[in-house]
Amino acid sequence: MSDASAAGPGTARIDRWLFAVRLFRSRSLAGQAVAGGRVHLNGVRVKAAHEVRRGDRLSLMRGAVEFECTVSSIPARRAPAPAAARCYEETPASTARRAEFAQRMKVAAALTPRPVERPDKRARAQLRRLRGRI
Repeated sequence: MSDASAAGPGTARIDRWLFAVRLFRSRSLAGQAVAGGRVHLNGVRVKAAHEVRRGDRLSLMRGAVEFECTVSSIPARRAPAPAAARCYEETPASTARRAEFAQRMKVAAALTPRPVERPDKRARAQLRRLRGRI
């Protein structure tokens, strides 16, 4: 067995890699994100079957925040979260954006008015109508 095969494959489909490193919960969600144009490899929009290699720069939208990383390894299969996190290196700018977004969400949650008690049946129906979920 050679050293390359022991470390894992040299390339992988981008949708499979995104799933294996736990950036998406399922491979189909990863494929939908790639097909929807939310994933860029080396600055270019790619298809789900595109190959990912070590050293490639990947950017994707995770919710409202752009996530950027460099591929450091290709796992043979989906691994536990600590092992999966070692397969990529997040850029410092991406880390700062995520921290700032988390801080803004904390402030927004603190400023959101909360009722003292649970809404009753009538109030819940009014809330559903207000939110457009009749």
